[in-house]
Amino acid sequence: MEKLIVDGKVAVLVSSGFGAGWSTWMNNEDVVFDPVIAQMCLDGASDEDIIAVAEQRYPEEYFGGASGLYVMWVPVGARFRIEEYDGAETLHLEEDYSWYTA
Repeated sequence: MEKLIVDGKVAVLVSSGFGAGWSTWMNNEDVVFDPVIAQMCLDGASDEDIIAVAEQRYPEEYFGGASGLYVMWVPVGARFRIEEYDGAETLHLEEDYSWYTA
């Protein structure tokens, strides 16, 4: 799996738009880290251009979550999860939580 890594951090694609999620509506982990699409987001590409590239790279997926797509930088090796509410996604690092031990 390819990833865009800069200064020890990985680009993770997250959708802030309502309606459909980006990573949470996918069955393909590669879409979460896609370096081409991440660079397009960083370069300010339009939703339409992002969808066109995504459809070529992942023809079996749904890209309704392209609206409001942005990059979050996560340290290499950090564990995280992405939660979705009505399409809007939020990234949470494992370290953001207090854990109990049984």
